[in-house]
Amino acid sequence: MEILSESAVDRKRDLETKRTEYAAAGIPEYWIVDPVQETITVLALEGDEYRVHGEFESGATATSILLDGFAVDVTACFAAAANVE
Repeated sequence: MEILSESAVDRKRDLETKRTEYAAAGIPEYWIVDPVQETITVLALEGDEYRVHGEFESGATATSILLDGFAVDVTACFAAAANVE
């Protein structure tokens, strides 16, 4: 899982550079958690690039392709994060 940074420069690195690096390393599934937009994007490696398995927002449940039965309630995820701060 990658939690996106707040700054534009860091977000670009998180979304572009790391995605390329993770694909090159052969990481089969990659979750991007965006605390600003409160979304979770799940990517699956196909060949040497990722394809989007799903873009999940409040009210949805983010699911894994790799881990059968693994799912995250998006609303609960960000609500829990808000309670930590």
